[in-house]
Amino acid sequence: MLIYYEILLGLSIFLAIVYAYMWHKHFDVNITMIFVLCPISLLAYVAQAKSENLEEAILANKFIYIAGCFTILFIMLTILDLCHLRVPRFIRAVFVSITLLFYLPVLTIGRYEIFYKKVDFVKSHGISILGNKEYGIMHTVLYAWIFVLFFCCLSALIYSHIKKNDVSHKIIYLLFLPVLISMLAFFIGRRITEVELLPATYIIAEIFYLLIVFRLGLYNIDDSGLDSLLLKGETGFASFDFKMRYLGGNETAREALPMLKDLHVERVITQIPELQDNVVRWIQTFKYKEENGRLPTDIVDEIHGDDGEDLHFHIKNTDGSKTYRVEVNYLYDGRKKRGYQLFITDDTADVQYMEFQEKFATVLRDSVDQKTERIRQMNDHLLISMAMLVESRDPFTGGHIRRTSEGVRLLVQEMKKDPNIRVSEKFCNHVSKAAPMHDIGKIAIPDDILLFQGRYSEEQYAIMKGHSAEGAKVLWKILKDMDDKDFLKVTVNVAHYHHERWDGKGYPEGLSGEAIPLEARIMAIADVYDALVSKRVYKNKMPPEKANAIILEGMGTQFDPGLQKYYEAARPALEAYYAAQLGEDATQVEKAPSDTETPVLPEQSKE
Repeated sequence: MLIYYEILLGLSIFLAIVYAYMWHKHFDVNITMIFVLCPISLLAYVAQAKSENLEEAILANKFIYIAGCFTILFIMLTILDLCHLRVPRFIRAVFVSITLLFYLPVLTIGRYEIFYKKVDFVKSHGISILGNKEYGIMHTVLYAWIFVLFFCCLSALIYSHIKKNDVSHKIIYLLFLPVLISMLAFFIGRRITEVELLPATYIIAEIFYLLIVFRLGLYNIDDSGLDSLLLKGETGFASFDFKMRYLGGNETAREALPMLKDLHVERVITQIPELQDNVVRWIQTFKYKEENGRLPTDIVDEIHGDDGEDLHFHIKNTDGSKTYRVEVNYLYDGRKKRGYQLFITDDTADVQYMEFQEKFATVLRDSVDQKTERIRQMNDHLLISMAMLVESRDPFTGGHIRRTSEGVRLLVQEMKKDPNIRVSEKFCNHVSKAAPMHDIGKIAIPDDILLFQGRYSEEQYAIMKGHSAEGAKVLWKILKDMDDKDFLKVTVNVAHYHHERWDGKGYPEGLSGEAIPLEARIMAIADVYDALVSKRVYKNKMPPEKANAIILEGMGTQFDPGLQKYYEAARPALEAYYAAQLGEDATQVEKAPSDTETPVLPEQSKE
């Protein structure tokens, strides 16, 4: 029999060590007291079994009764806490005081007869025991009180199983079994066997309480919330394990997510349709992000926030009066990840402020966009007006600005269709807008040169060629302070270099090849084409076929040969446009050319 008690003592100490390893600062102190009292009681059983006289046996028996009285008390208090049954502190104090009061008579054993009237020191089966007992009145009272404590435990467990949704049924079962086994062993164990069964129930109780402790980190929501270091003020939280089972939540969480109110602990949320589009999706998104380091592409636009902090979403309550921010993170038990936790805060004020800011910003942005567009249109009209002003000084080139602008647009349109050439939409728009200003430098040319009717002399031609550089200067002064520096560059280049030639024989810089900006090379084709097919005082308008032959002949000498295919692609639209426009545009003052006059390219003429 001695080995029986020693084995139980060894097991109890081992289980207590395991508990100490699992211990967490938020564990219920009553559970800790159970793991303290059980080894003490079993040590007392061993001491009594080895006692040599009555006094030693009685002393050991007094320690045995400490566990017998107080273990069931601490079990009851543990059940009340784990089942979330709120009992006022003073009532708890009353239970402790009564238990202590009923234990005190145990200390009179061997001196007074109020607990034991008679007791003998007996050797049985190789161990020492107290035999031939005659019980006093306080023994009966103590046993009655222990029965009351057992009854309180069972009542609390049955009530919680029926009424409490926020208590795990597994926890209730784990609490119920050791209570039932201990009660049976305490009251009827000695009637069915001479072996003390109560010490063995201590081991059973410790094993069950270790299982309970293992799950405490999950089901004690207050503790896990504190461990996650995010429980502040009005924060709500709801917890789920890695199997997506609901572990519990506080009142704030249930207010924000009403579907949690009737959700029983341990229910698998993936089986609940009402939670698929919110809680389940939030957790799955968080899990995907943690595993892949990014958000799933199919819901990125739905995320209300992942700004480098915890992943969070926004939801509204039933009547839409409140907006909650829901953050998703791991559920921690100490440093161990045990599941997922939602942290919910009232974000109504911030969201309303942000919505107000967004609405204000939208109105302001629309207003700014409208005013910016008006300013842009005014600038465009101003520049076009300046170009038209130049044209109005030269009545012999009527419509030249409009026609060359359309020619540039048609060429650029064909270039945009080619996937092998890298021209941006922005560049194409800039070139089209810059085209009307290519001859703006003529504003600086004297009237006697600009309005001269006929072919220029060398001196006149030299002065006329200065309009390119003058145009660049004028445009630079007008546009230098604008924000769009790319447009400034394109516009200045078009005015400055549209008379340069591919072979380097143009003006004003004598640039050649790709040293000539692309926008100027495009402008050159449109400018020369218009000069060829339009009527001038020094020539008749040229048939499209002949003009086309001259343009193609100039490819590689006067023009960029790389633009030939775009010119040829644009030619049908170009000829159709000129067929419709020249009857109206080419109404210049006429001067009949001589029969011997040959076609003149623009750099030799007024253009």
